[in-house]
Amino acid sequence: MRIDSHQHFWHYFPAEHTWMSDEMAQLKRDFLPQDLHPLLQSSGFDGCIAVQAHQTLEETRWLLELAGKHAFIKGVVGWVDLCSADLLRQLETFANHPKFVGVRHMIQDEPDDEFILGAGFMNGIAQLRRFDLAYDLLIQPKHLRAAAQLVQKFPQQPFVLDHIAKPRIAQRLLSPWREDLRELARSRNVFCKLSGMVTETKWNQWKPSEFTPYLDSVVEAFTPERLMIGSDWPVCLLSGYYASTMQVVIDYVQQFSPPVQSGVLGRNCARFYGIDS
Repeated sequence: MRIDSHQHFWHYFPAEHTWMSDEMAQLKRDFLPQDLHPLLQSSGFDGCIAVQAHQTLEETRWLLELAGKHAFIKGVVGWVDLCSADLLRQLETFANHPKFVGVRHMIQDEPDDEFILGAGFMNGIAQLRRFDLAYDLLIQPKHLRAAAQLVQKFPQQPFVLDHIAKPRIAQRLLSPWREDLRELARSRNVFCKLSGMVTETKWNQWKPSEFTPYLDSVVEAFTPERLMIGSDWPVCLLSGYYASTMQVVIDYVQQFSPPVQSGVLGRNCARFYGIDS
């Protein structure tokens, strides 16, 4: 089973999607399951993981409703307020849904670069194991060292790094991202999504070879057994098409054996999020 480990749905509301700048005008519309499904099929993928794009409980509830209606949505990574005194009730609200597989907070938007090491956030992370939930790390290179400390404190908690931590591909910078990535990857409870790369270089001007040094670094740090392909659709449309975005990773993993390829293209994602094939 091939799974796109990272994509989004939304009804566009200007007041809610304030992160969409004027240069992101093409994202300022609705993106729904009926838009994604034919793209998955044409690229040979069986399903996807829908990831939160707005930090509200209402969006998490809506994503789970979509997942209940569409079999190809294999799981939902939603949002809950990890720092809230009401966290357990929030988790209990969603925990019985079979497709609620993980939680994400937009760490990259927090003004404190060490937000994830705060007592409130860590207390929230500590509650996820009792609900068998993974945690998606949405961070930038400057957060990698704090992330390495966080995951070491919770060795039984599954974490996955989104978008390979958004290295500065447009500037061809590898360090210190590469070294800090290795430190994070030392914790075997951390996986990594091969996603979000096309929007970290010059939009619509890239060549697949630009990503090779970064993919090589991720493979060296994590090994292929902890990697999973992701599109970051529809955000990827800012810098390409769905098929061309996915093809970067599909082509790259051709160097590996068929079992390793099938792992990166779906099996690792299913294993990480606990999805039945």
